[in-house]
Amino acid sequence: MQQSAIQTSDKDDSAQARARLAELIARYAPHDGLFDLPLPGVHLLRTSTQETNPTRAVTKPGMCIIAQGAKRVLIGQDVYDYDNSRMAVYSTEVPVSAKIVKASEAEPYLCLIVDIEPQKLAELTMKAFPNGLPRVQHPRALFIGQANPKIVEAGSRLLELLCQPDDAEFLQPLITDEIFIRLLRSEIGALVAQIASTDSNLQRVSKAIRWLRTHFKEPMKVDDLANLSNMSVSAFHHHFKTVTSMTPLQFQKELRLHEAKQVMLNRMMDVSTACMHVGYSSVSQFSREYSRLFGVSPRQHAKANVDSALM
Repeated sequence: MQQSAIQTSDKDDSAQARARLAELIARYAPHDGLFDLPLPGVHLLRTSTQETNPTRAVTKPGMCIIAQGAKRVLIGQDVYDYDNSRMAVYSTEVPVSAKIVKASEAEPYLCLIVDIEPQKLAELTMKAFPNGLPRVQHPRALFIGQANPKIVEAGSRLLELLCQPDDAEFLQPLITDEIFIRLLRSEIGALVAQIASTDSNLQRVSKAIRWLRTHFKEPMKVDDLANLSNMSVSAFHHHFKTVTSMTPLQFQKELRLHEAKQVMLNRMMDVSTACMHVGYSSVSQFSREYSRLFGVSPRQHAKANVDSALM
């Protein structure tokens, strides 16, 4: 009887914590969109409709604290679902296909995003694991764990700093440290710690990913990436696919296509120029692979951007 009462109390505390966070996110994200806050490394996402077509993007290391709604993310062939009962942690930069699967005008999808700085996380990891990190067999680009009410409460205190600008500079680092220490001490803490460990396979693969992000238009040699990651070619292939659910060649292709989309939408670049800009030599191959990834041809994307600019 006593145990049942404790569980009911915990559920009530969790619901109250999520409700408070949802209230604050709705206040500072008054309409749909992604909001960069005056708090460095903190962002808000609000979406009021369920999405039929997935959004393609490239992630960066960060933690998502969901106050309301639900999302589905595809990385390669792997499918991840999370809502306000789960925490989501992106461990590295990787192309994803994401779709909001639970949202409405009355109850929009509301998410607090806190960037992960690997160097800072490394300092906290040493405190959370003073005796060394436990071994992790299969690190991934996305970790999902049960929501922690204490982390949700800390997220609310982080947003409350927006109306305390004189204190924010001093208190934000303390609250952010609390969030990540609690994350490191959670059920997925050993996985999260791999983000900051220079000896982990995740960090070695991330080094190759950073090279690909910077040199996406250049010819890629897997042998060179394996050397950069301090792995044999076979081990590199295995660990790269384990983390990203893609081969290095597939990964590079998606990076190129994402970059092409950005330059056409943001820099008004035409299709042929965008094709060459991202390293393709064949416009027909570029158009075919672009259409397969985004479900619309590059010419349609470029035309839609020109039309919106003229309106």
